[in-house]
Amino acid sequence: MMSVPDISSAKHKANPYPLYARLRAEAPVVRTVLKDGKPAWLVTRYADVASALKDPRLGKDPYRSLSPEERARQVPWTPGFFRPFTKNMLDQDPPDHTRLRALVHQVFTPRRVEELRGRVEAITQRLIARARARGAIDLLEEIALPLPMTVICELLGIPEEDWPRFRAWTNRMVGIATSVDMVLAMPSLYMFLRYLRALLERRRRAGGDDLIAALVRAEEAGSRLSEEELLAMVMLLVVAGHETTVNLIASGTLALLDDPEALDRLRREPALIKPAVEELLRFTSPVELATERYTTEDVAFGERVVPRGQRLFAVLGSANHDEEVFASPERLMLDRDPNRHLAFGSGVHYCLGAPLARLEAQIAFPAIVQDLPGLRLAVPRSSLTWKPSSILRGLDRLPVKCAAAPVYSVPRAPRPPEAGAPL
Repeated sequence: MMSVPDISSAKHKANPYPLYARLRAEAPVVRTVLKDGKPAWLVTRYADVASALKDPRLGKDPYRSLSPEERARQVPWTPGFFRPFTKNMLDQDPPDHTRLRALVHQVFTPRRVEELRGRVEAITQRLIARARARGAIDLLEEIALPLPMTVICELLGIPEEDWPRFRAWTNRMVGIATSVDMVLAMPSLYMFLRYLRALLERRRRAGGDDLIAALVRAEEAGSRLSEEELLAMVMLLVVAGHETTVNLIASGTLALLDDPEALDRLRREPALIKPAVEELLRFTSPVELATERYTTEDVAFGERVVPRGQRLFAVLGSANHDEEVFASPERLMLDRDPNRHLAFGSGVHYCLGAPLARLEAQIAFPAIVQDLPGLRLAVPRSSLTWKPSSILRGLDRLPVKCAAAPVYSVPRAPRPPEAGAPL
């Protein structure tokens, strides 16, 4: 078993790519022990990652894929009350995954997402105007976070006064890497679950036009969602609906600040925004590892065989920097073509929210680079820190400065629509 550093640590997250380059060269399919104390296999080459993401022999549901003994060795401990959260789409295999995904996929089709463009632009303009007026902000907390958080919470119908609590709860969830982390997070997770149960009950009584109300109606229409599945679905949409985009916007902005030529080019050539977002997705890989899979039989990757009953992680961040697929992978090339990155995964578990994340990024980045003149870091680059996380890669904060403008000279952002008004 090769010794692999803790890939959930903040130190690793700061620059994971030298390690992944070494693994691709020396041990592209490697068995290690992760911070949770459980063994796991890491798959790091692009071809193997792409294969793993589509292989039906790699199951998502450990209760179907593994024996009780194998689950005890492979699956991290979770408290009993947390069980509803394990019923989300990410942890399900067909046909349950297919059924659950069908309930929400229409909300995230490119056509439906495009209907949100005006609302996303209004939110972005308001956030940018506030930043420009002040001249110094934490870009993560004041632009990268509130933009996707506002959009997903409005889609779900979560009251604005509850958004800060949702952010605290989701921070706790994505920071869990060990059983100790789970124990420390239990009060927050319990409060999150209790809040969701109350929210669902209010929708059952009063109805509504939001996505949560639609899911409740689907549950009542034909038992297509169990209570646990309904809770898990809402939790997943809240977390996955904003966390990846937060990291993409913040880490992508840092990547542009690290490369002044790329920053200046995007400022001068706004038509580059679509390929630029794809390149920033590849370059920063906000989801560093695809969520775990379990081998339901022996699975070969080249000459290496992963035995049945093993936990496996496809390392998206490594695949996206594979020199066999991407020329000069450590270089930010805004017009890279082709760009077959795997930032949103692949196969049946391809990210449902990819169209929404793309829309938000394609609106946010031009506003950041064009409407915040003189954008620069407000702290030494070496002082920036990264969140420890098993799956995600994201900054703790991103303090920046720009040329401040008098309040009267900042363009007034469009007034957001009234609650319940059409988007």
